[in-house]
Amino acid sequence: MTRAAASTDPVAGKAEKPSAWDTGLVRKLAVYVRPQWRRLGVGLALMLVTSACRLALPWLVKLGIDEHLTPRVLEGAWILVAGFVGISLVEFTLRRTQIYVIELAGQNALLDLRLDVFRHLQKLAPRYFDRTPTGALIGRVTTDVEALQELFSSGVVTILGDFVFLGATVAILLTLNWKLALLTFLVVPVLAVFTLVVRVKVRAAYTVLRARLAALNAFLHEQLSGMAVVQAFVHESRSADQFDAINGDLRDAQLRSVWWESVLSTLTEMLGSLTIALILWYGGGLALDGGAPEATVASGLTLGALFAFIDYMQKFFAPLNDLSLKYTVMQNAMTASRRIFGLLAVDERIADSADPAAVLPEPRGRIEFDSVRFGYDAGNPVLKGISFRIDPGERVALVGATGSGKTTILKLLTRLYELQEGSIRVDGLDVRAYPLRSLRERVGVVTQDVFLFEGDVVSNVRLGKPGISDAAAIAAADRLHLDEVVRRFPRGYREPVRERGKNLSSGEKQLIAFARVLAAGPPVLALDEATSNVDTRTEQLLQEAVHEVALGRSALIVAHRLSTVRDVDRILVLHKGELVEQGSHDQLIALRGTYWRLHQLQFETADDA
Repeated sequence: MTRAAASTDPVAGKAEKPSAWDTGLVRKLAVYVRPQWRRLGVGLALMLVTSACRLALPWLVKLGIDEHLTPRVLEGAWILVAGFVGISLVEFTLRRTQIYVIELAGQNALLDLRLDVFRHLQKLAPRYFDRTPTGALIGRVTTDVEALQELFSSGVVTILGDFVFLGATVAILLTLNWKLALLTFLVVPVLAVFTLVVRVKVRAAYTVLRARLAALNAFLHEQLSGMAVVQAFVHESRSADQFDAINGDLRDAQLRSVWWESVLSTLTEMLGSLTIALILWYGGGLALDGGAPEATVASGLTLGALFAFIDYMQKFFAPLNDLSLKYTVMQNAMTASRRIFGLLAVDERIADSADPAAVLPEPRGRIEFDSVRFGYDAGNPVLKGISFRIDPGERVALVGATGSGKTTILKLLTRLYELQEGSIRVDGLDVRAYPLRSLRERVGVVTQDVFLFEGDVVSNVRLGKPGISDAAAIAAADRLHLDEVVRRFPRGYREPVRERGKNLSSGEKQLIAFARVLAAGPPVLALDEATSNVDTRTEQLLQEAVHEVALGRSALIVAHRLSTVRDVDRILVLHKGELVEQGSHDQLIALRGTYWRLHQLQFETADDA
């Protein structure tokens, strides 16, 4: 299961074929890089200067050996020493600046990319999230963007700098002694072949490693979230065995990647040592041909030049080896880019009308469903020609068995999903003619599962209308007696809300949701099982909150507990996606139809309990 997932992108839905260059993707990345071109230019210039400094240092040592150590003349040597120290300090300073400038440019580009991905996710329709794993989407914003970060830190700019450095090193080596240079260059193809072959193995090992790490994280998330269930069913031992197996797979993948990395490291060091031995054998013979000084001059290779040759050759191997690593970085970056831009190319969103209404009607709260037909799957309709009307200020309840379409009606009202047939009008205007923001500002939604965000209590109340002051938000909360709930907190309304509101009961979280709506003041109220799962202590407060928030507003209330909707103006009874009955509680009981059967079933069950 894990291995299959490793080769398929869960968002794109097809296998990835890694490549180190994709012109189309590079053009898309360039949109984010272009604003940083000045910083990248400065980084490249600094890189060239630091490369010149690195190349100058061995030459200064060569001069010191040939002009001062070999002839035993120390006069004037201090100039070379001072130059060596000065150039080293310049290289240190500029290299640090160069790394910071390139990282700054890269992080700014990635900041813009992350923002675009997040904003795009906010625009996608719920239908997309229904079928797409959340972990895959989080991976686009985190893991894949991190792969692009490596591209900036050791990517195109540094690759260009490496090629310039290699070219300059080759020129210097040929200048020192072209015969020795050509001889030692014979090792380069061997190193390149070995490196590329091993890098393929390293990349495959890392692919498996990332897949198994993702499997471990997914298992941990599931087990920690459901720990209460694991303990209740005495499942600890089996869970530990499953974790042991996944953990063992991760260990094996890690060791396999370390093994191939060690092979590459030892091969590189071995070839480097062989190259130095070759230089000492052949170059030493040239420099010390019979020990005669005139032979040394005739050979064109001094002892200082021999030292410089070895130093330059070591510097030559470092970027040559890094290029293979950067090739892998480029492959990872292209794969990550393909996933990110594949997500950005998804156009599954509910967009504003191309011809929106020039003037919006006065918000009064009239709602009309006219022959509405909808299904999450095309061939399986949830709503089958639903029609009803809610007048301003009227409170209407939706009841019916699970799956009858109650919650779907609320989702269509706020255009979380697009209806397939018919029309929905709010204050006489089709919901598709509204700007989405304006439509959703007219409807205050309270769901059964209230989601609380990071922050304190009052910031969660202000969520419905961020522009209102804290004082206004607290005043709205006080009207719903939320002050009685926060009284137990040391900081009151400023008490931090724990993850998903774990320091609040279900009823207390629902009170906060009602306060959001009351603070925002929309003309339409939509309650989706908002009074279920309520603890005894807050049940009375919550019932009062329903009346307070619904006062003067049109209210559409979804409820399973029929006792909570007896005093509404009208009840709509749904059955298998059709509106089968409507009327007051007493009228529907007198009909002895679907509502009566639901009522009998619910209260007989309650009596038996």
